[in-house]
Amino acid sequence: VQLQASGGGLVQSGGSLRLSCAASGPTIYSHSMAWFRQAPGKEREFVAGRTWSSEPLYGDSVKGRFTISVDNAKSTIYLQMNSLKPEESAVYFCAATPIRSVIWQIPTRPSNYAYWGQGTLVTVSS
Repeated sequence: VQLQASGGGLVQSGGSLRLSCAASGPTIYSHSMAWFRQAPGKEREFVAGRTWSSEPLYGDSVKGRFTISVDNAKSTIYLQMNSLKPEESAVYFCAATPIRSVIWQIPTRPSNYAYWGQGTLVTVSS
């Protein structure tokens, strides 16, 4: 499984960005996908996750502002980020892990994910 993240950049506080993560092959259909972020000196933090057919799950700090979506035809997941705050400056990573059960809870720990993209830097200026 290969993941290629893109879309990061510099944005002003209150602004928006959309991140993309292109997945190889049919990853979208068989894997649980997620976005994490990691700021310097901090632990990697769950931002959002979903499977191709499930309702999304969001970290508490981004609910109502971020949206994770899936384009099955393009094998790509997106993270639309609105009302960005300076403290959300971080490297954003997409991640994937195989779905292992019919009843599946979206994992929120980095250790639960088997595959990672290279990360894309988001800088929010104040």
